[in-house]
Amino acid sequence: MELAERILTKATPTIPADLLLRQTLSRRKQLSRADSAWISRAVFSYFRWRQWLDESLPLAAQLEQALAKSDDFAINPANIPDDELVRTVPAWTGEVLTLTPEWLRSLQAEPVLWLRARAAFLTEVTSTLTPCEAAPSPAFTTALRYDGQEDLFRHDLFQAGAFEIQDLASQAVGVICAPQPGETWWDACAGEGGKTLHLSDLMEGKGLVWASDRAEWRLQRLKQRAGRAGCFNYRSVLWNGGAKPPTKTIFDGVLVDAPCSGLGTWGRNPHARWTARPEDVSELAVVQKDLLHHVTGSIRPGGKLVYAVCTLSRAETVEVADAFAAAHPEFEPCPFANPFAPTAAPTDRLTLWPQETGGNGMFIAAWRRRTDAVATTPESSEAPTAEAEAPDTSNPS
Repeated sequence: MELAERILTKATPTIPADLLLRQTLSRRKQLSRADSAWISRAVFSYFRWRQWLDESLPLAAQLEQALAKSDDFAINPANIPDDELVRTVPAWTGEVLTLTPEWLRSLQAEPVLWLRARAAFLTEVTSTLTPCEAAPSPAFTTALRYDGQEDLFRHDLFQAGAFEIQDLASQAVGVICAPQPGETWWDACAGEGGKTLHLSDLMEGKGLVWASDRAEWRLQRLKQRAGRAGCFNYRSVLWNGGAKPPTKTIFDGVLVDAPCSGLGTWGRNPHARWTARPEDVSELAVVQKDLLHHVTGSIRPGGKLVYAVCTLSRAETVEVADAFAAAHPEFEPCPFANPFAPTAAPTDRLTLWPQETGGNGMFIAAWRRRTDAVATTPESSEAPTAEAEAPDTSNPS
């Protein structure tokens, strides 16, 4: 209980609770798996049920209240009436997206832990980590749901690079990109490289993936992950998102997994609900539009552009996609299959809701550069730039 209280008192908008948890638990190697799991659950339950807690009580008592609410909700979710569910998110959330009982209720459930196995290790990972089962859709050939209690970061298979911990919605982005062996791709906002590694795996290690980010420490983390995963067909480079691309390479495909407000991760990261601001949504929407504009000149005729954000606000999803389509007639919609419903009609835009997928919330749109149109490059366009510092909400995966 003391460690959980300490994490809660230290958590701030710039020092998130999930980071403090990872740092604290990694230093306390003497903790049992059960104790580590209890501390994590207590911290996340506190933020998940914060609006139901009695703030006049000591923090330890509030943690007990939060854990009791989590237990009760797990047994009978209907115990929370629909009209009370608005308490799960800040009041401003309803201004940026349509609140539904289904989405709000999904935020209060314990999140599913998804893994992405490397193809060569799929059978071994599935048989060794138990209980472990395949994703419900055949489009996810190496995705696994893990319901066990092991500390996966310390597991020998993880240390050997046999699997990554990666949310299913994040894996859906790679599936939709569908890079082919021998192609050249650019993961423009690579973060710590989860999607870079997935693109490399999908390309069977053939071809090249450029990974860029504005933070050197994230690219160093990517280097560590790539070494563990045996990924060698990538190059990393710093890029601040500005008009000048980090390389003169012309790409078969570009993924812009843009910085966003992160509303789609609020089920997995409940502390973020109370640190996000409505201004983040509008500020980041400008950044996202600029990022898309600045990568267009690096895509070959017939090449693909995929936009992804782990948020659900209108301003960062459909409005960004609409603005890009209007500003860039040299790109046409590029329909793709929904990985969660492979037999459904293809679409060029997809919103993934946690209550429907079991993963984070995500918006994905795709375009193809026309072969018969003159590109509007960053050098020839007068689109506004947003290279100034914006809220740093990059998704590490």
